[in-house]
Amino acid sequence: MSSPWLDEQQQRTWRAWLAVSELLPRTLDAQLQRDAGLTHAAYVVLAMLSEAPDRSRRMSDLARTANQSQSRLSHTVARLEERGWVRREKAAEDRRGNLAVLTDAGWDVVTRVAPGHAAAVKEGLFAALTADQTAALGDALTAVLDRLDPDHTLRVPAVG
Repeated sequence: MSSPWLDEQQQRTWRAWLAVSELLPRTLDAQLQRDAGLTHAAYVVLAMLSEAPDRSRRMSDLARTANQSQSRLSHTVARLEERGWVRREKAAEDRRGNLAVLTDAGWDVVTRVAPGHAAAVKEGLFAALTADQTAALGDALTAVLDRLDPDHTLRVPAVG
């Protein structure tokens, strides 16, 4: 019969994951606050819109790709609208759905902030890893994602 407890290696890995999952977002938030006065969650919304065709997504799709609840996304988009970086409009194909659209001003924010954000991600996560460790981390996280989201409906689409 297997033990209900984590073994020593699992415990070390779990605690390291907990610390990284707290400290890395805090580091990324600090960089984004400093460079653009926005949170990492708001930046992810802008980034997901910047990568979408016509720089727009249905709100329901945006919530999924930005890993936010519908309610949280609605608040995030409202704050971005106040700044003139996003606008909402009815979906042309059915007029029932709502779209979030990245404005030209929002596009300018993404293109201005993205290099610093990429540098912060590189420094905060990848600078401590070798190429082999980066590949192993990617493989491990993909395996966990496949277990948590087997039909690939909850995760951000792969880049490239």
